[in-house]
Amino acid sequence: MSAEMQYVKLGRTGLEVSRICLGCMSFGEPDRGNHEWTLGEDASKPFLRRAAELGINFWDTANVYSDGSSEEIVGRALKEYGRRDEIVLATKVNGRMHEGPNGQGLSRKHIFAQIDASLTRLGTDYVDLYQIHRWDYGTPIEETLEALHDVVQAGKVRYIGASSMHAWQFSQALYLADLHGWTRFVSMQNHYNLLYREEEREMLPLCDDQQIGVIPWSPLARGRLTRDIDDTTSRSETDQFGRTLYGDDADRAVVEAVASIAEARGVSRAQIAMAWVAGRPGITAPIVGATKMHHLEEAVAALDVELTSDEVERLEAPYRPRPVVGFV
Repeated sequence: MSAEMQYVKLGRTGLEVSRICLGCMSFGEPDRGNHEWTLGEDASKPFLRRAAELGINFWDTANVYSDGSSEEIVGRALKEYGRRDEIVLATKVNGRMHEGPNGQGLSRKHIFAQIDASLTRLGTDYVDLYQIHRWDYGTPIEETLEALHDVVQAGKVRYIGASSMHAWQFSQALYLADLHGWTRFVSMQNHYNLLYREEEREMLPLCDDQQIGVIPWSPLARGRLTRDIDDTTSRSETDQFGRTLYGDDADRAVVEAVASIAEARGVSRAQIAMAWVAGRPGITAPIVGATKMHHLEEAVAALDVELTSDEVERLEAPYRPRPVVGFV
């Protein structure tokens, strides 16, 4: 039997989200975009239905996932399996959506165009959390923040969030929003797992100080924490971005520690790796992608796994500092 879902406020807002966030990059037509490992609509629907059954009310997608088809699939599933007033629907903006000028970025023009396009694909008149999908070095952050404030004021967005960037950039954005009276970011979607902990230096302390919700992507290191280090999957063999994220010599020792603790406890490796992320101070809801049903079941079950201080020490001890990856 699945564990009972837990809910928590997102940062210092009154918004209640499940402690597992459903990552929807896995759902999208394989012939659209560059992720041939994604699940088409018929294959995706059982996962979205099961997420709703498990009480996962926090669904995260992006306009760029599978060239918009992820949003389309999520939107139709929301009507079929979820209640709009209960589901916290999140999407993102920045990635290239068409060729030529103004096809990507965080300009006022692109944000205004893309929020309307996302709403159409999602089949809703608002999104709960609208996130900038990386920093845009070609647009003044003031332009971006004012545009995001305006889409909130227009009723198209309830809250705004950010994704992987330097802590100084996020601090600047928070300061400028306060200075001008613009809507403030309430969440940070960053790269954080047992194989990548550089966020502990500055970003996580900043989020703690500013009461920002933290929703880490890739909490299982794109599956590397769930299998032997030399094993591969169809996704790992074609995931060019993923190849830039991991591969340090220390990874093997961390993966082996996860395997050892999982075996001793009689649970899956995914549950151990997820329990570590979910149990770190300040973490709101790790984002879980699923292409097999047990991925969802294990993520929810991990919320009931309480690691001992000795187990945490064994998991963390092999880690070695590494270069910043994922957004630079």
